Amino acid sequence: MLTLYDYFRSSACFRVRIALNLKELDYDVIPIHLLKEGGQQYSVDYQAVNPQSLVPALLDNENIITQSIAIIEYLDELYPSFPLLPKDALSRAQVRSFALAIVADIHPLNNLRVLTYLTEQFHITEEQKKQWYRHWIMKGLSALEKKLVMSKASGDFCYGDRPTLADVCLVPQLFNARRFDCDLSAYPLLVKFDNNCQKIAAFSEAFPKEDAT
Repeated sequence: MLTLYDYFRSSACFRVRIALNLKELDYDVIPIHLLKEGGQQYSVDYQAVNPQSLVPALLDNENIITQSIAIIEYLDELYPSFPLLPKDALSRAQVRSFALAIVADIHPLNNLRVLTYLTEQFHITEEQKKQWYRHWIMKGLSALEKKLVMSKASGDFCYGDRPTLADVCLVPQLFNARRFDCDLSAYPLLVKFDNNCQKIAAFSEAFPKEDAT
């Protein structure tokens, strides 16, 4: 049985929920609230699961996997019924490149612990925090839009006519962009593919629930 250590608003957890849904896998959830009790991710119990004090973590029997991309590729190898990576090496590299541009370049600059550090240590205002967020996300999304125009590999989704790891990473990032009031009008392809994904239950059902605890 799979168990996901999950925070409802985490982009990284959001990605994993989408992947689990696309593969129609049953899983239990252990909520780890990143804001309550000083951050439940810092508890002794959770640090025994993930010493980085980050979510998500996936428990598969007695095995723990951390980092969203590692988790998703692990699931993809074990449960290939809905493959999230293409078969040929070049296409796989292109999809991974797109996904990592989000996971490794955009998201780390704007995640909760970075924004908290900027607020607590440098005393930036809420508006300055939004300016920081928008600067890095717009820079990243501009590059991704150009990448898709140049690749000419798009169909109904980022790379082809079915969702891949690229779309799994895109949707949570655009969700967060909207939370911070980013203007997405300059990214018609990204918005188009995001809209197409949201028509699929596996994506829409993975969205953060506002009443999650």
